[in-house]
Amino acid sequence: MRLERLAVDKFKVFLTFDDMEERGITKEDLWQDVPKVHDLFRDMMLEADDELGFKVDGPIAVEVFAMPAQGMVFIVTKGSQSDDYDTDDFDDGFIEMQLTLDEIDEVFYEFKSFEDVVGLIPRLKAIDLDGGELYSYQNRFFLKLSDEDLEHVHEESLVAILSEFGSPATISFYRIAEYGKKLIERNTIHYLYETFYTN
Repeated sequence: MRLERLAVDKFKVFLTFDDMEERGITKEDLWQDVPKVHDLFRDMMLEADDELGFKVDGPIAVEVFAMPAQGMVFIVTKGSQSDDYDTDDFDDGFIEMQLTLDEIDEVFYEFKSFEDVVGLIPRLKAIDLDGGELYSYQNRFFLKLSDEDLEHVHEESLVAILSEFGSPATISFYRIAEYGKKLIERNTIHYLYETFYTN
């Protein structure tokens, strides 16, 4: 379980499918009101308090994004007491939660710096990847790999490499395409490898 603070009232949790398997939770379980899902959210809140100092003292909204071969991303946002919640329900440590679930089809990763992207390139070249599109948005960098790029690649190995340098993007690709800047339209991996790693 990896946590990252996104704002004063918001944090992100990334769970690999291995993490979920260890807990005996499937993607489908998230829609059901089962004890192991309650345990997962309780653990997430405790870890957020320990690691990030994020205290949940009211209603929260949870967005869940499923990513192929990668895992699940949870975006947890604190609501204000003026939101449309019944605050009488907060007895006995109960947290009122709005849950939405979405599926993301492409492999789409976010990087904190351009150096992280450049550092990743030889690792991707080593597994015969050449494609990809590169974008920037709000001082972050985003690499999108299409189905064509991934035809001959073992997705779990790819995700393990990508996760060393970045994290699954939780913002939608369409938002990046509309508001971000396209830096390299195609063959990003090949172009950056030629630019930085060959004489």
